[in-house]
Amino acid sequence: MKYLLPLLSFALFAAPGCNQDSQNSSATASAADASTTSAEAAPSHTANLELFVMAKCPYGIQVENALVPVKQKLGDGLNISVNYIGKGSPGSLTSMHGPDEVTGDIAQLCADNQMPKGNFDFIACMDKDPRSIGTNWKDCGIQLGLDLDALTTCVNGDDGQKMLADSFQEADKRGAHGSPTMFLDGKPYTGGRRSNDFMRTICGTYGADAPQACAEIPPPVQVSAIFLSDQRCDKCDIHPLEPKLRGALPGLEVKYVDYSSEEGKALWQKEKAADSSFGMLPTVLLDPAVEKADGYSSLKRYVRTVGDYRELRLGGKFDPTAEICDNGIDDDGNGAIDCKDSGCDGAMECRQAIPKQVDLFVMSHCPYGAKALIATNDTMKHFGGDMNVKVHYIGNDSNGTLSSMHGPTEVDDDIREVCAQKHYPGKFMAYNACISKDYRNADWKACAKDAGISTDTVQSCFDGEGKDLLRASFAESQKLGISSSPTFLANNKRMFHALAAKDVQKQFCTDNPGMAGCSGDVTTDAASSAPVPAGSCGG
Repeated sequence: MKYLLPLLSFALFAAPGCNQDSQNSSATASAADASTTSAEAAPSHTANLELFVMAKCPYGIQVENALVPVKQKLGDGLNISVNYIGKGSPGSLTSMHGPDEVTGDIAQLCADNQMPKGNFDFIACMDKDPRSIGTNWKDCGIQLGLDLDALTTCVNGDDGQKMLADSFQEADKRGAHGSPTMFLDGKPYTGGRRSNDFMRTICGTYGADAPQACAEIPPPVQVSAIFLSDQRCDKCDIHPLEPKLRGALPGLEVKYVDYSSEEGKALWQKEKAADSSFGMLPTVLLDPAVEKADGYSSLKRYVRTVGDYRELRLGGKFDPTAEICDNGIDDDGNGAIDCKDSGCDGAMECRQAIPKQVDLFVMSHCPYGAKALIATNDTMKHFGGDMNVKVHYIGNDSNGTLSSMHGPTEVDDDIREVCAQKHYPGKFMAYNACISKDYRNADWKACAKDAGISTDTVQSCFDGEGKDLLRASFAESQKLGISSSPTFLANNKRMFHALAAKDVQKQFCTDNPGMAGCSGDVTTDAASSAPVPAGSCGG
């Protein structure tokens, strides 16, 4: 699914959230003023919706606000239970948005002890003022008639700490690391996040015994979609997208078309003629009715008009008219097959193996990339002269302007690091590792001196050729389709991911067995050993 990774970060598709390892709702905070109870008789089946959230996460709050009118309409037919995402044990609990979030989490759990059937009213009250979560629980307790003394004792005492620690453990056990994570009747919730989306999905669990409120849900706008892909591309499976897109467009009607069919080629050629920038697969073509759908506001920024359709831009990179470099077929009909075709120059399949080489692709201010740079320096020292390291950088060159995910200061450090690599090939990794230990520190010159590198040389390069060196480095990453920091290449051929020195060592030895450095543990810098959650920057 390499080509769909950019798509999966879109609103609604990837279920955006705050992730401790980061949809709009049709409900607003003012909806919390309404009571979440209902006089309507409950159906024989009670739907159970489990939420795993962080109290201050805006995505979790949006979902909670959207659920307020749903709970109001369905009453006892919907049970909402809430657990929280974070880390630690009693006395040392932490959460992504800081101590106030921990307090907010605890307050909501403590309120649940006093009002288990109406706890969602308490949560909705706190959500009216997200910035004050951590302190507004007292006012909400008073408004809802809770025993404030008991609530305060729970929030400030051992009971609250233990309840939140248990809640964190439950979230971890269920694999809930992003806020919100939801389960409906024990299964992952896959519907949309607007109030009507929740109503449709939850009402679908009742069968014939659905409450009257379920009959009052407006029907979704019907939207036809063509999922256009190419079976020859082993990284273009578009099927996992359908349920995610259906979450935004519940009236979706999908037709799969493959480029290899006559229909697929004709469709591709027609749209290519309408817009010369069209052509990379996979893609989704929506009919114009999508603009009338409730979920269109969340998709609009990713949609463009192409011919008679609205194309949903997936970031596809497969050109169906180009040579495929590893299938033994002359795909583009020019008489050259696979790596003999000039279109395959630089393709991963056609790269020549270079023993003992490690290529590392990073963003210098990415915490994972920084850890990988330190670990690679440790590993390189362990192998002595048996490991050759090259570092490449991930970013963009738009009309001569260089940019990177973490801003201008990252670009500046990237430039200095490519300069160090060019002019001091035997010392640049020590410089990189030093910078990576505290990349927010602007004093790069101290690291240059420690590594035995001339600050004048680096500055001269920075002011002169540095930008062109970085531009070429960005181009190398883009040519290989590498956008995730850190990413490694072993021996110029095999891609792998690692953060710890022992893992870099293991992967390197997979392609270079029998070397002296493959035995024994790598001596690691304290910064390399410091815990960092598994992850990466980029897509």
